[in-house]
Amino acid sequence: MAEQEASGLQVLLSTLQSSCDKDVILNILSVLTDLLSLGTGRRIHYVVSKGGSEALLQALATAAQTEPPDHGTLLPLLRLLARVGQRDRKFGLKVQKAEATDIILSLTRRHLGHHLHLTHCLWVLRVCASNVTTGTMLGINGAMELLFKVITPYSKRHVRTVRAAIGALAALLKSKSNSRRAVNRGYLGELLRLYQDWHRNDVSNNYIYIRRGLLLCLKYITNIQLGRETFLGSRGMEILFTSVQDCLSCKNLDPIITTATHILRKCYPKEHLPVMTVRSSYSFPLPGNASAEPPCEGSEGDSESEGEEEDEKDWDNEDVESKEEDCDLETDVNKLRSRPVLDRPEQELEKYEALCAELFQNFQELEFESEEKKSLEDRTESLPSAPSHFIPSATSVKHPNCRWRNQSVTEMGPDPGEQDFKVPLQSWRKKEECIWDKNDENRDIAEKARDKEFCEEGDPARSHVFALCSLLKDSAWYKKVFYPHCEASIDPSPEGRLESSDLVRNLLEKHRMDIPFHSPCFYAARAQCVKSIPGYRELAFPDFWGHQPPPYSKPVLERRHGLQRDKVLDDVRRLIQPGDVIGRTVFDLDDPSLSSPAAPGCLTFFSKFESGNLRKAIQVREFEYDLIMNADVNSSQHHQWFYFEVRDMKPAVPYRFNIINCEKLNSQFNYGMQLVMYSVREALQGRPRWTRAGQEICYYKNHYRCRSAAAGGGGVRRRFYYTLTFSIKFPHKDDVCYLAYHYPYTYSTMMSHLDILEQNRNPRKVYWRQQTLCQTLGGNPCPLLTITAMPESKNRDDLEQFCSRPYVFLTARVHPGESNASWVMKGTLEFLASSDPIAELLRRCFIFKIVPMLNPDGVINGNLRCSLSGDDLNRQWLTPSSQLHPTIYHAKGLLYYLSSIGRAPLVFCDYHGHSQKKNVFLYGCSIKETLWQAGCMVDTAVVTEDVGYRTLPKILDKVAPAFVMNSCSFLVEKSRASTARVVVWKEMGVLRSYTMESTYCSCSHGLYRGLQLGTQELEEMGSKFCLGLLILHLKSLPCSKELMAQAALLLDLEEEITDRAQRRCSNSSLESDDEPPCAEEIDYDTACSSDGEEEFLELDQEIQECLSCVEGETEDEGVTTGQTCSSRALRGLYISSQPAPNSTALPLGSSALGLCRGFESSPV
Repeated sequence: MAEQEASGLQVLLSTLQSSCDKDVILNILSVLTDLLSLGTGRRIHYVVSKGGSEALLQALATAAQTEPPDHGTLLPLLRLLARVGQRDRKFGLKVQKAEATDIILSLTRRHLGHHLHLTHCLWVLRVCASNVTTGTMLGINGAMELLFKVITPYSKRHVRTVRAAIGALAALLKSKSNSRRAVNRGYLGELLRLYQDWHRNDVSNNYIYIRRGLLLCLKYITNIQLGRETFLGSRGMEILFTSVQDCLSCKNLDPIITTATHILRKCYPKEHLPVMTVRSSYSFPLPGNASAEPPCEGSEGDSESEGEEEDEKDWDNEDVESKEEDCDLETDVNKLRSRPVLDRPEQELEKYEALCAELFQNFQELEFESEEKKSLEDRTESLPSAPSHFIPSATSVKHPNCRWRNQSVTEMGPDPGEQDFKVPLQSWRKKEECIWDKNDENRDIAEKARDKEFCEEGDPARSHVFALCSLLKDSAWYKKVFYPHCEASIDPSPEGRLESSDLVRNLLEKHRMDIPFHSPCFYAARAQCVKSIPGYRELAFPDFWGHQPPPYSKPVLERRHGLQRDKVLDDVRRLIQPGDVIGRTVFDLDDPSLSSPAAPGCLTFFSKFESGNLRKAIQVREFEYDLIMNADVNSSQHHQWFYFEVRDMKPAVPYRFNIINCEKLNSQFNYGMQLVMYSVREALQGRPRWTRAGQEICYYKNHYRCRSAAAGGGGVRRRFYYTLTFSIKFPHKDDVCYLAYHYPYTYSTMMSHLDILEQNRNPRKVYWRQQTLCQTLGGNPCPLLTITAMPESKNRDDLEQFCSRPYVFLTARVHPGESNASWVMKGTLEFLASSDPIAELLRRCFIFKIVPMLNPDGVINGNLRCSLSGDDLNRQWLTPSSQLHPTIYHAKGLLYYLSSIGRAPLVFCDYHGHSQKKNVFLYGCSIKETLWQAGCMVDTAVVTEDVGYRTLPKILDKVAPAFVMNSCSFLVEKSRASTARVVVWKEMGVLRSYTMESTYCSCSHGLYRGLQLGTQELEEMGSKFCLGLLILHLKSLPCSKELMAQAALLLDLEEEITDRAQRRCSNSSLESDDEPPCAEEIDYDTACSSDGEEEFLELDQEIQECLSCVEGETEDEGVTTGQTCSSRALRGLYISSQPAPNSTALPLGSSALGLCRGFESSPV
């Protein structure tokens, strides 16, 4: 039947090609017109697949030979050619093959005086020119000169013809050779004059399509360098900028505004960043013969921890993108199979035995605990205990207006559930009083020297007081808040210091119970011992004082219409109207002498503190600043993370900040994400917290060009930077505020957090050992934690149970800019060290080996991705260097050791953050899923695989509100072969080897849908991951009856899962986690120039409008004799193309030709 249907259409097309009978041809054209006028373009594609284009071109050649031309046949034929040809991708080649270009040009020239006929010819000319090769040939044969005879200044006559001519010219200018020819012949200036004329006279906005068509011509002609230069020389920027200002008040003119803005962005003169070099301001000498050569500009490889290739590509072509992703999949089964190998001599593994002391420890001392330990235990047990089944949770935060227990913001205290452990500062008070009363400067210097010695001994308890004094006095926020009138004084008077010291001491004493697991004293002590390249001497107030999660989750920011274009036009105004541009450098990390802070009305910036990143600040206008981020140490790229201090602001004034050297192709800032802000005055008023802040946020490509000096080595050079722009209204006058990409979590924060957890644990229940995995390149210790339950007794059975517990190996923060990973790890650590019954049970099930920060140096020095060697450490797991990548080398060595003694981890998970996706999800490894995705045949008899890698993510999908199974992936890519996840899976044989990705922004599913995640939700994810591990143990491993009984009491598993499932969106499995297209074009490259289906619809609309002319109307309000055919003739032509019931020339019933069923098989 299908063959009969297809043959019916083929007979129809064949008849059209061979018949000379006018009635037959008209009826065939009528049938085709009726069939193609309904539905979508799929019907046209069906006709094209059956040779429709060739048949119509042959019929055109035949009709054109008739003298005089039969317009009754020619016009419907041209209309069909225009509709079919624009959806035939090979139409240009078919036109060349049929030698129809000369025919079309000849018909166009012949009908210059007959505008209705000419319009039809121009439609076909436009379609033919859409093919670059055919368009070039038409340009050589004089098509552009012909069109400029038709395109006239503003007139109400023949506007359809002018519109069609402009559309054909725009299609011709897609060819670069035609664009060059047009520039050389002065047509660009003529187009600008025509656009000005139509814009000036079209006061009623009746001819928007003509004005936009002229802009499209300019858009394509400026795709070449010569066109952009000529455009600038012809004052094109000023002309378009002025015209756009006239259009902003009318939303109907959006097509004009969008196209004009695109041209302005593309033609904005390109320049390099206003810095001496794109290399980082910080450099570090590498050991041995290792060189610190910068990687090529485009070799970043990925824009987050595991995914997101950053090479420039056509993002509009989904097929191309999916094909490139599939090409990256590893399809070699031998490479996918687990293959234990060693990258070092086996005897070297013996040294890692010291890092597994729990396997060899003698617990006889349990009976002889010191009085000190008993005292500590008594203090710990006297603290408020967590409620039964307590897991730190953010599930009570559902709505941005809700409050915990109906408290106001200023009355907010800590969540009772989080008061499990507090920092006992009583023992610190006397020391603080003594130190704060000392005013002798010489004694301060001596104390600082002694403090340095104490730091080397690694005893924060002995050094915290000295650190507190020396670091606070140097901090800008300290001077601003406590010495507002003598800020210029380097060393305030002793009397002032004493008074302020008392104030600080009183504030610390008042604040000490507000923030769980944080102590300013502990933090200052640890910060004093940190080794950084700049030699930090100041503390950032938020890290010192602490952060308390806000009492509500903030929804994603809604983006107003036209926001990006308004920001772009503001940027263009700098070039067009530079009168108000200040251009003053107010902060410069490279050369502080060039900075000119403290100018009237000028903000003051600072970033030389731990994890800080701001290289340069330039005041553009009174309330606008361009900011430049610093590259990673020993690198010239990796710009995303920022963290800086700003002060001397005016309240309630919108300050605009433009971070102008971002590198990623897109950002969650385009989808409702906000940055975070911390106010010192708010903190001192009882609200010490990072909050989501910023309005008017968008992210787009700018005119700053990446320097090409480092683009060698075969890499793909990233050509331009991107701008992140946002506006901030500061809450207080002369406040000290901090702005950051995401909630900061510094190395000192982590170390002090570990100190507090260790001090407050119950030593009789929690086995806690903190060791140094290794020293980093920068000389900072990388901590390794071992956490499990103490054996219940020294009995042999209990000791054997202790030693036989399976391992879980967790790591985080290999990429310094992914601070969200540290907050998730914080939640994991606090839960594991807590007295919660579930945590106690979990400790009895596993031994946890945890490296909470794999890249301390990068975190300390404000890097985004790299260590001090300039390398992405998560691409070094295959062959790490003991000198350049010590943390990776020794973490891998420890995993090798565990594997060699038969104790490979049950679960390995590396915590990361994802900058371009929502939700929390896992990347795992699967041979079969990778091969299936790549389209490979899988012999299940040969390729066997345990599907247990899916168990943990399925559990987390049910128990963790932020986790989404649909976002998970278990594919193994070639470009990820050197990541921790793949290496541990392949070389150590760990089935459940994961990367856990946490969004910077929000969730697209479930309880937190539409809400930006805060630190509380991230910490909750860390604790829920622990719960998932316990459930995994119960499901996957043999357990004693006693353990199962305890688990049944503590975990009403079915109820937990059912409750969570009910709270999730019922249709979450049907939703996609892919982002919708951005409301405005982020890029302005030529790859984004294709208008696609929009062009098809526009031409279809033109054709339909022409057919809508009826008898009595005149075309284009200006008919003159000899210039158009009469409307009566047009109506007669239209009627003649309709089905005639009594016609005998050809049966008109489409079923008789087998057409109706044929098109049923190709649905509309």
